[in-house]
Amino acid sequence: MTAFFNEMMRPGGTVRPAYARIADWLERTPPEVLASRRAQAELMFRRIGITFAVYGDKEASERLIPFDIAPRVLTRSEWTRLEAGLIQRVKALNLFLNDVYGAGAIMRAGIVPSDIIYRNPAYRPEMAGWSVPHDVYAHIAGIDVVRIDENDFYVLEDNARTPSGVSYMLENREVMMRLLPDLFSAHSVAPIETYPNELLASLRSVAPRSASRDPTIALLTPGQYNSAYYEHSFLADKLGIELVEGRDLLVRDDIVYMRTTQGPRRVDVIYRRLDDDFLDPLVFRPDSALGVPGLMSAYRAGNVTLANAVGAGVADDKAVYTYMPEIIKFYLGEAPLLKNVPTWRCREPDALKYVMEHLAELVVKEVNGSGGYGMLVGPHSTRDQIEAFSKKLAHDPANYIAQPTLALSVCPASFSGGVSPRHVDLRPFVLSGADGARVVPGGLTRVALNEGSLVVNSSQGGGTKDTWVIDDPATA
Repeated sequence: MTAFFNEMMRPGGTVRPAYARIADWLERTPPEVLASRRAQAELMFRRIGITFAVYGDKEASERLIPFDIAPRVLTRSEWTRLEAGLIQRVKALNLFLNDVYGAGAIMRAGIVPSDIIYRNPAYRPEMAGWSVPHDVYAHIAGIDVVRIDENDFYVLEDNARTPSGVSYMLENREVMMRLLPDLFSAHSVAPIETYPNELLASLRSVAPRSASRDPTIALLTPGQYNSAYYEHSFLADKLGIELVEGRDLLVRDDIVYMRTTQGPRRVDVIYRRLDDDFLDPLVFRPDSALGVPGLMSAYRAGNVTLANAVGAGVADDKAVYTYMPEIIKFYLGEAPLLKNVPTWRCREPDALKYVMEHLAELVVKEVNGSGGYGMLVGPHSTRDQIEAFSKKLAHDPANYIAQPTLALSVCPASFSGGVSPRHVDLRPFVLSGADGARVVPGGLTRVALNEGSLVVNSSQGGGTKDTWVIDDPATA
């Protein structure tokens, strides 16, 4: 049986110092009290109305994300290492995206094959040859990381298009502070409540140079039927900006205006939670009723900033992910501080041969897939599922990458009444502005509901828990 790194317990059965108080609390708290706290948390989330779409579930497509009240803990020294790696990675991603739509130096150097870029569905030729405001493409990046041992975090994937989940990070913290104030106060937990202010500062910093000293910012949502609408309205409220739909905006003379009761008001920055395809029916999908006609014209004229930039989804591609160590070295002249998961590019004949021979052992993903869809988890698949997937892989190998089944770390969870280990990952949110990058200490920890399961994605039915960054315990 594979050994997993237990973030709370050492192999000999002793508790790691960072978890000392939490382990004691879990041991002293009866299962029925833990269950009661979980029920209270669920009631709070239900009153708030925070839900997420679980696709493919015919009985209930909208549901609460299960919340576990046992916090996940990182020490300040662990977080400092992780934060440095996250900032390095997102800095390189922004340089890469500027290059991809600009000079293309990394492709001319033969480091990243050009067809991976130009055949990518997220590549937007409309963006080629011009610079986005302040050269920032990925203003908000969600970098999914997993821990496999005492010292190593691996990046699982990069999310630079419209990363979601920050509302759950903030609401989880609020619920924990209300339900377990004594446990919370017993630790020096780094605050994450500053995230809305940090995000607002980043968005202000990338306003067009033609904007006023007090730029107007709006959050563009597809509307109330979108699975992440709660997060859109939550963030607009926290940032103190207007939540708008496409019909609330208009473009005149390459300037974007918002309809208000006092007449049109210029908008300088749009934090858009709308996919590229639907942004402007004059440029992308002509049948889009969600976008703003003329928005791309205003964007190209430099009169509005879109966050994240159009075309940033190229960086989400899992084939591009495999080149991230080379990308970081090319643009920054540095070795990566965070490791990539070892990956086979199925577009390469030798890699494809190996993957086809070891499908039962590997995780195979679509290069443009997300949310845990379109993938094969070999060790948890039937022979028929593996055989069916092998045909898809043989038909279009360039559409897939493969990775070993990672030994994701485990944390204590209380879903089953008692306390038992569950696999987790972490999505920290990296903000990039004209004034640099910033990361609030923590992120969204996603947790598997069932013991032994590696399914942590919320869209696949996983849960979440609060992430605490605390001071390093005093050494004896």
